[in-house]
Amino acid sequence: MIIAFGWLALLAVQGPPAGFNSGYAAKMLCSTVFVSHRAADVALREDLVLAAPVPYRVDSATRSVVAWIPGVESRRAVYRGKLGCVLRPDSSLGPVGWPLRTIGPAPVSTALWPAGERIDTTNLAAGVDGARLRAALDSAFAEPTSANPRRTRGVVIVWKGRIVAERYAPGYDASTPQLGWSMTKSVINALVGILVARGKLAVDRPAAVPEWKGPGDPRSRIRLDDLMRMSSGLAFDETYSLGPSDVVKDLFLAPDAGAYAAAMPLADSIGTKWSYSSGTTNIISRLVRHAIGNDAVYHDFPQRALFGPLGMTTAVLEPDPSGTFVGSSYMYASARDWARFGQLYLNDGVWNGVRILPKGWVRYSTTPSPADSTGGYGAQVWVNGVGRSGVRPHPRLPGDAFFFLGHDQQNVAVIPSRGLVVVRLGYTPARAWDLDGFVERVLSALPE
Repeated sequence: MIIAFGWLALLAVQGPPAGFNSGYAAKMLCSTVFVSHRAADVALREDLVLAAPVPYRVDSATRSVVAWIPGVESRRAVYRGKLGCVLRPDSSLGPVGWPLRTIGPAPVSTALWPAGERIDTTNLAAGVDGARLRAALDSAFAEPTSANPRRTRGVVIVWKGRIVAERYAPGYDASTPQLGWSMTKSVINALVGILVARGKLAVDRPAAVPEWKGPGDPRSRIRLDDLMRMSSGLAFDETYSLGPSDVVKDLFLAPDAGAYAAAMPLADSIGTKWSYSSGTTNIISRLVRHAIGNDAVYHDFPQRALFGPLGMTTAVLEPDPSGTFVGSSYMYASARDWARFGQLYLNDGVWNGVRILPKGWVRYSTTPSPADSTGGYGAQVWVNGVGRSGVRPHPRLPGDAFFFLGHDQQNVAVIPSRGLVVVRLGYTPARAWDLDGFVERVLSALPE
């Protein structure tokens, strides 16, 4: 079926570079249809801001989507099973260089969450105010103004290891994989931690990036820790309002997102300035690939080392055309599975008595970066530390709170002192979502 649609510039790009329009359309529609199992026309209506018409075709036989601007450009994204959708350099269906990943999901267990998918929100623990929890959910899904819609699509509230409340928008349910955008960066944090525990990576050593090995290259002094804390000093334009920026090129045009970012020059002294960069995380993701050294093992690594042990049966981490996971942005998972990931960090990296992340890794990840003057960023994890101003980024929330945050207001809030994990997924391009206010409402419903 061929349809012409008006599509969103995820970033309201003005004058996007050649290949971006069709590349963005093909990639996002492929993942919507084949990973999230939503209809393409519904996604176009709900997720994409009308701009210029672009034709596209969903091909169920080849499990791919092609989109094009007539006479100018054509791009295709192809579904690869547990690797999700991969954007091709052009519209070809040629080999992607690695096979279809056919790891099947584990049988859905009837055990109580998180061991299975059964929940019981009727018999809450003493002191839990069910009415206040329902009111908090009502507020999350309410639309006070049409000018700034919230479009909340899923909320899961976990207290002391148990789901005490959840709700979904029409068209979504507990099994719908939803895009976490930059929450994926925190998943890369976990994969790095696992490799640190295995002796494959070390955060205090220079990052083994091939592009930086030349004689006298100052970038050779960049440590993995500098990358993890977004203080590498590398130039990278993370602008989402004007194009063509580096983040636009990295996600939708570069055949190798990590290599694109690794080619950047130094813009600041290493370790002295915090600068948020999706490219930095994609360099880290490529370091994970190099540390593993075998692509078949690498492509199974998230499933075998993290998703499988946690029971995250809906999780899909997608690679770029070169085969490296786009660790900055491309992970899909259900709200319950995002909650499992948050619970792992609340449990200090231990799951069912088994240590998944090395001892001290969560503390390392949630310690504010020395280069971050706001106290708001750790190592691929947002934190509530005290900055140079003496004020926390989230003054209304406990000081030990930390967060996995993504574009369009994807949130996982973790508060160890209250035994709380709060997941909120949606499509909120305007700043119509009050994360702190919502978590405050949830906290008011729980015992101290």
